[in-house]
Amino acid sequence: MKKIVPFVLFLALLATTVFSQSKTGAVVKFDKLVHDYGTIYQNDDGTCEFRFSNTGDEPLVLTSVRSSCGCTVPKWPKDPILPGQSANIGVSYDTKRLGNISKQITVVSNASESTIILSIKGTVIAKPSELMPEKQVNEGFTPTAN
Repeated sequence: MKKIVPFVLFLALLATTVFSQSKTGAVVKFDKLVHDYGTIYQNDDGTCEFRFSNTGDEPLVLTSVRSSCGCTVPKWPKDPILPGQSANIGVSYDTKRLGNISKQITVVSNASESTIILSIKGTVIAKPSELMPEKQVNEGFTPTAN
C-alpha cells in the first residue's frame, strides 16, 4: 500500500505535465472591445481601429466580420494571423446621420472564443453654422472734419 501512493502521485504529476503542454489553438485578444467617439460633428471622420493579437499557438483565421447596419463598414485581414502576431480591424462609421451611435461588429474566427462582439458608441451633432463677424457700427455719431 505504501508503494502505491507514491506511484499514484507520480502518475498524477505526469498527467498534469502532459496536459499542460497540449496545444491551446488560436486565441484572440483585443486591446479594447468598445470604441467611444464621444461627441463628434456631422460629416467628421468616423474611422477607428480595434487592435488584436493571436496569443495562442495556432494561426488565427477571421472567417467573418460583419456590422449591425450598413452605416458601419468593417475591414479586416483575410490572411491568417500567426501566433504572436497582431493586426487591426478597421471600422468606418458614416457620420452624416445625427444622433446617438450604438453599433456592434461581430467577429467570427477559429479562436477558442469563436465569436466576439465589438461596439462603437458616441453622439453625432450638427456643425455650428459659420457666420462672418459683423462690424460694430456706432449709430447716431456723425464724423466731423477738422
